[in-house]
Amino acid sequence: MVDVILGLQWGDEGKGKIVDYFAPHYDIVARFQGGPNAGHTLYVRDKKIVLHQIPSGIFHENKINLIGSGVVLDVVTLKKECESVAAFGIDYRQSLYISERTHLILPTHRALDRASEAAKGHEKIGSTLKGISPAYMDKTGRNGLRVGDILSGDFRNKYDTLRKKHEQLLQNFSFEEDISADEEAFFESIEFLKTLKIVNGEYFINEKIQSGKTVLAEGAQGSMLDVDFGTFPFVTSSNTITAGVCSGLGIAPQKIKDVIGITKAYCTRVGSGPFPTELHDETGELIRQKGHEFGSTTGRPRRCGWIDLVALNFACMINGVTQLAMTKADVLDTLDVLKLCNKYLINGQETSQVPFQMEGFNVKPEYKEFSGWKLDITQIKAYKDLPSQMDSYINYINSVLGVPVKYISNGPGTDQLIVAE
Repeated sequence: MVDVILGLQWGDEGKGKIVDYFAPHYDIVARFQGGPNAGHTLYVRDKKIVLHQIPSGIFHENKINLIGSGVVLDVVTLKKECESVAAFGIDYRQSLYISERTHLILPTHRALDRASEAAKGHEKIGSTLKGISPAYMDKTGRNGLRVGDILSGDFRNKYDTLRKKHEQLLQNFSFEEDISADEEAFFESIEFLKTLKIVNGEYFINEKIQSGKTVLAEGAQGSMLDVDFGTFPFVTSSNTITAGVCSGLGIAPQKIKDVIGITKAYCTRVGSGPFPTELHDETGELIRQKGHEFGSTTGRPRRCGWIDLVALNFACMINGVTQLAMTKADVLDTLDVLKLCNKYLINGQETSQVPFQMEGFNVKPEYKEFSGWKLDITQIKAYKDLPSQMDSYINYINSVLGVPVKYISNGPGTDQLIVAE
């Protein structure tokens, strides 16, 4: 049996904490897509740690943590992350597994990312410059190198061939940068990678499922960044939705049971791209400061706005979401009025559907207003003790989406999670 946890907005929904909450109830936690552009924040013994590549179940005893084939792996980041995990006394060598079909991010991928983004000028996508997109381009272009390749005798030759191809592309960008230091760290990390448990991921996970093991599939980024269904072209380079679990881990659709979708009580976005409910006023800045809305991977300030139920409904539909987790509800504690976008006005026409492309379509949000609860909810433990205004806010979301908000995060602490009755 496989359950899925994924983000329903533009990423940064607080997936790390929610995965950490659910992880003890599963035998395996598996990352199915994305790369080091993901940043899942956890608090271990009151210390903050951000995981970029390793699944969020790593801090739980007797759990298998699998990096699946749909991920693109930065081995330098992985090595540093393993060292950070080891500092907490965790024996990652016993619990971390990596699929041999997982594609590698090369130093030249990162250089190509920087060169490509710089060349776009004002039309840049807002890439995290981690080499994600060029690595996925090599994957679909059938040029990429995979984890299994490092165990072959001619890996260096394969690497040099791909590097030469990348250097020709970099010349087209008039890109001049010495990556020799990056290469040195890369090959040191390749040797480190060889010491970890590299497995035939698809057989590995299906054999575990067949034997009765339970799997929690962990997504990165958010549904509105999906390469096919997100706000194209301002998207990531992988399938961030439930369908990506099947292609990223090599499991059949009928193995998936519950899909837990995560949304903030409001909405944020990092980088460029359409954001219909974005706030450019002091309310948006208040949400940013109170919610500490700065990228866990990049440190960039996040754009903030009201919750968008049109986009959220779309995300629930394409993911088959069965229950919702709402994070950062306490950030809204001090606001007098709350707004929820329940329709778009596009070129004068009202709609409750997400258009195929938001950019250039003059999408204006239509709002329903609610009274704020004006109460500190961070110490509340039971759903019945929530203020009535908050109950109304959540019930309206439930009615629009047709999916229940079952979990409400009311603070950063691992114990600050209210379960709906």
